[in-house]
Amino acid sequence: MAVLTVERRIGAPIDRVYALARDVERFPEIMPDVESVEILSRDGSHTTSRWVGVVRQFNRRLVWVEEDQWDDVAHTCEFHQVEGDFARYEGTWAFARDGDATHARLTIDYEIEVPLIGALIKGVIAKLMRANCEGMLAALAQAAESSAGIE
Repeated sequence: MAVLTVERRIGAPIDRVYALARDVERFPEIMPDVESVEILSRDGSHTTSRWVGVVRQFNRRLVWVEEDQWDDVAHTCEFHQVEGDFARYEGTWAFARDGDATHARLTIDYEIEVPLIGALIKGVIAKLMRANCEGMLAALAQAAESSAGIE
């Protein structure tokens, strides 16, 4: 089990950043490691989606179904895997106003079980997960700060 937190200041209003984060089906357009996101159901602030991620270093796909609970007032999201390749995958998004910008924080608690996995491979997976989370915030920042952002 590993918990990681990444944070980033994004030079865009909180409503724009939050709307982009909530628009998960758009993630494959802005993140190269996300092959697809399919919305299975959306009911108000609750979303269930099927994700396919690509781990290029291992020539492997990770597939999972997650439930997201969005809070439009607090600008947060709690998510967890309901089925898939992770032994554990859950976390939170939190967005806060930072002047004219937004402070974004992503925390993920995950565990992935790969048969015969050694300590070295677990270290590689930890680095890949951190790079993926940092890449997710960077992609959100780029989309929110560019003309491609949601107005």
